[in-house]
Amino acid sequence: MEANAGLVAGSHKRNELVVIRGDGVKPLSHCKSETCQICGDDVGLTVDGETFVACNECGFPVCRPCYEYERKDGNKSCPQCKTRYKRLKGVARVEGDDEEEDVDDLDNEFSVHESDDKMDQQHLAEAMLHAHMTYGRGDGEEADMPIQPGIPLLTNGQVVKGVDPTEIPPDHHALVVPSVGPGGKRIHPVSDLDVQVRSMDPTKDPSAYGYGSVAWKERLEGWKLKQDRMSITTTDGNHHYNDGKGGDEGELPIMDESRQPLSRKIPIASSKINPYRMIIVVRLVVLAFFLRYRILNPVKNAYGLWLTSIICEVWFAISWILDQFPKWLPINRETYLDRLALRYDREGEVSQLCAVDIFVSTVDPMKEPPIVTANTVLSILAVDYPVDKVSCFVSDDGAAMLTFEALSETSEFARKWVPFCKKFSIEPRAPEMYFAQKIDYLKDKVQPSFVKERRAMKREYEEFKVRMNALVAKAQKIPEEGWTMQDGTPWPGNNIRDHPGMIQVFLGHSGGHDTEGNELPRLVYVSREKRPGFQHHKKAGAMNSLVRVSAVLTNAPYLLNLDCDHYINNSKALREGMCFMMDPTVGKRVCYVQFPQRFDGIDKNDRYANHNTVFFDINLRGLDGVQGPVYVGTGCMFRRQALYGYDPPPKQNAKGKGGCCGPRKKSKGSKTKQSDKKTNRSESSIPIFSLEGIEEGLEGYDNHEKSSLMSQKNFEKRFGQSPVFVASTFLENGGVPESATPASLLKEAIHVISCGYEDKTDWGKEIGWIYGSVTEDILTGFKMHARGWKSIYCMPARPAFKGSAPINLSDRLHQVLRWALGSVEIMLSRHCPIWYGYGGGLKLLQRVAYINTIVYPLTSIPLVAYCTLPAICLLTNKFIIPTISNFASLWFISLFVSIFATGILEIRWSGVGIDEWWRNEQFWVIGGVSSHLFAVFQGLLKVLAGIDTNFTVTTKAAEDEDFAELYTFKWTTLLIPPTTLLVINMVGVVAGLSDAINNGYQSWGPLFGKIFFAFWVIVHLYPFLKGLMGRQNRTPTIVIVWSILLASIFSLLWVRIDPFLPKVRGPNLQQCGLNC
Repeated sequence: MEANAGLVAGSHKRNELVVIRGDGVKPLSHCKSETCQICGDDVGLTVDGETFVACNECGFPVCRPCYEYERKDGNKSCPQCKTRYKRLKGVARVEGDDEEEDVDDLDNEFSVHESDDKMDQQHLAEAMLHAHMTYGRGDGEEADMPIQPGIPLLTNGQVVKGVDPTEIPPDHHALVVPSVGPGGKRIHPVSDLDVQVRSMDPTKDPSAYGYGSVAWKERLEGWKLKQDRMSITTTDGNHHYNDGKGGDEGELPIMDESRQPLSRKIPIASSKINPYRMIIVVRLVVLAFFLRYRILNPVKNAYGLWLTSIICEVWFAISWILDQFPKWLPINRETYLDRLALRYDREGEVSQLCAVDIFVSTVDPMKEPPIVTANTVLSILAVDYPVDKVSCFVSDDGAAMLTFEALSETSEFARKWVPFCKKFSIEPRAPEMYFAQKIDYLKDKVQPSFVKERRAMKREYEEFKVRMNALVAKAQKIPEEGWTMQDGTPWPGNNIRDHPGMIQVFLGHSGGHDTEGNELPRLVYVSREKRPGFQHHKKAGAMNSLVRVSAVLTNAPYLLNLDCDHYINNSKALREGMCFMMDPTVGKRVCYVQFPQRFDGIDKNDRYANHNTVFFDINLRGLDGVQGPVYVGTGCMFRRQALYGYDPPPKQNAKGKGGCCGPRKKSKGSKTKQSDKKTNRSESSIPIFSLEGIEEGLEGYDNHEKSSLMSQKNFEKRFGQSPVFVASTFLENGGVPESATPASLLKEAIHVISCGYEDKTDWGKEIGWIYGSVTEDILTGFKMHARGWKSIYCMPARPAFKGSAPINLSDRLHQVLRWALGSVEIMLSRHCPIWYGYGGGLKLLQRVAYINTIVYPLTSIPLVAYCTLPAICLLTNKFIIPTISNFASLWFISLFVSIFATGILEIRWSGVGIDEWWRNEQFWVIGGVSSHLFAVFQGLLKVLAGIDTNFTVTTKAAEDEDFAELYTFKWTTLLIPPTTLLVINMVGVVAGLSDAINNGYQSWGPLFGKIFFAFWVIVHLYPFLKGLMGRQNRTPTIVIVWSILLASIFSLLWVRIDPFLPKVRGPNLQQCGLNC
């Protein structure tokens, strides 16, 4: 594929194909890098002709530009002694400068003179720093640092002269120096060295030179003895024993680190998980006795309230069981990136890591800012993975020219950004997030060019943002005749509902190089064809188009999908996933590796549980011990073959296991048959571009395997009428033919994204992302698990991906509404886990988890009813529980204790904070009485009546400050139910207290239970109340006063009138007696 060869647009159905040529990429000038004590430039002179001194405490040499930059944008202090920089003559003031004097007296106040001894110590410390220290650099950067010629080499006790020091291995260096006292730490090296050294004779005991110890020598002797006993060399993955005796493989430890497993399970400590399981069983027993007591003891004078509460409590018990038992087997996992590198990515050899196609989906650039998408793309292009193994496909489902132009600018900036990231091993590699970090970027950085290059890169990025903002501003007003490209050609996507498919390769094999001449990963823009009268299936359809386009152009065996606002936060994220996918022991049956979602820009209190920590750190870790986590829509690495609807390979019996008489032996026939299969599988990896050729490629398979792969006629029905794509589905290891030309591949790629390609095929039914729900992620993962695949949950120490989440109350509720609506759609479809997928490979607890995933919106109906009961009880002076005995009260106390104990022990084994756990509980109620309730009725109307209901969000006010969106009030109908519950419960509390005051002491006892019940509702809805009222200092006082006054008046009138009591005409003799 040639980069910047032009935009390819066309329609297969209309037999159209147009190549719109664009201007070539202008060559970028190489970044010059000079070497100051901070940045490498000359320190320079002052206006008086004297050497410029920035710090008068330690005299650390810093040039004037570095000094001004540190005062303005940096830490405002000296990098060595951490003393705050004082304002010098001619320098602008910054925040914190003294205002008394205009200029500090620097001529006579300080005298900066250092003794020769101190300078010698500093030079010596910097020599050690330059030659040996590696902190602040990535792996493998030691070889890039030149070795100073003044350092002696360890070669038989002699200093070698006339030899290039850079050719001597680093382990042959010896430098014996006196210790340097505190305070002599320097950050950047000094080149001229005057160090007293002595050579070492390797024949002598190292302890004579101060090296080694008794323990060290014992370990060395033990290692030598072990090496003598076992001499093992590894050739092509097989172990050969050089002593000729063979030996027992089971008794010998594995010496080759690269043959070790790439990952392992780490079970939760039994001291943490066993009490948790015990309390679950205890709670289940207590719950059974509690429900038995509640059912057998009705309340005669409040039978309707009692029956409603019983139904709600039974459903809550079922919901708790569905949620709890999939968390019975939680596990942790650990990856070994060093073993992955030893096995598949050895230094100096061609990398054997598998290729990865990364999908980024976007629709509307006005709602999804291009600068956000650009940061995601830049983090992908700079990922720590072989560049020829990474391809980034951006799906623009809105066919917006703004997105196209933004990607063009991003590809140009990537030529500067990617080499900067890889040179200095920075994290994260999204520039917006990297430059926004409030850290000391000088800490642990020993490369003198870093400071200057970082400063230059920040300027480049600010200019890049200016260009991107200019594009957004220009796109606000659409011309009447539509957009036109630079060569005057009309933009093919001017009509977003009727346009051809478009593909543009921005970075590819030719032209995709950075400023240092290194190759960059591929970057491809894709916009699928859209025509009126076709069903396009929103995001799921866009993802399936990317699957087909990537199969034709690159055909990597693994896929990673990201939302446009989820950037790669850990540059080794792909390697983390490959530790599972390429693990020979577990990888073959893994359909996807799911990473947890982490978010930036959320308020520190996480008012609306945006982090969703309980779900990602508890629920998904529990599922990882069963059959794997559910697919959550982003941050997921797929096996391409699993998306194609293939079944996982059959499980292999453990080695050495067999019948009662010992291990079974394979017959010669079975061995021959197996070898034939293996040979044919390798032959089938050769791409064939006709269906007849594909059918011939299957002749070597036996009848069972051949029938499972389907006949020639079924290929078209299953995958569509593209021989190139069908041939690619048989290549387990991916790849495209070298003989294929870019033009032919692009023409076929336009064909597979045409709007009618999926007609009468299995796309969206059995292949790719599954259609039928707005939450296509749950459905897609469920279909894979139902076939017998398993998934893996990967939680690296540094989060792999980070995104943004809506922190506004209304936006958050609408997000939860969409998720709940998707679950209702699945529940009412043929793919419902309650009745779908039996007889396959879905485990029982995994099925229970999926059932809980799709039925949880139904909990909203009993939850709303249960939250209404306290107010009704307070207003009617009735209660749902009869007067209980001391023995019966034990069941209530035991239930509350078991609930608290379950939560505490869950927090203990998962590591989730108690504040995060409590926020999750609060938002479960908030979302349950609003979004989930609307989702149930909206889903019923959509599925049963075909009525699609949408709720609008209206912004009423905004504030220009940090987390301003948190306090923005947006009116939506989702706010009505929780607001109503809050008001009636508050009114009920006031009415209950007024009634107790009016009736005397005897009415306070029954009131306690009702007040506690109402207080439970109000506390859970408290974050909603804060979001409704905004900032406390912004809420008008008159509103609070009138609210309290009206609630009190209404409650007192309610108690006085008491409409629920029967009306009595005339004197009531039972109350008044003869004195009436």
